[in-house]
Amino acid sequence: MRKNVGGLDRIVRGVLGIWLLVVAVAAYTDDEHERAAIAGIAGLGLLQNTVTGFCGGNYLFGIDTTDDSCGVD
Repeated sequence: MRKNVGGLDRIVRGVLGIWLLVVAVAAYTDDEHERAAIAGIAGLGLLQNTVTGFCGGNYLFGIDTTDDSCGVD
């Protein structure tokens, strides 16, 4: 897999992924299991993009953000 997520895009995905996991835990403690599952899956997906540097959606649409210069890579 060629990396297609980088720079600012990677940072934003990481922050949103962590935030969605926090939302999932909060929803689960409030007995909102469906909302918790949706937020948890979305958060884990974004964190997977952050760790691997690859996004299937970006690949399908031909988007490559690895040339973004943000000092992180």
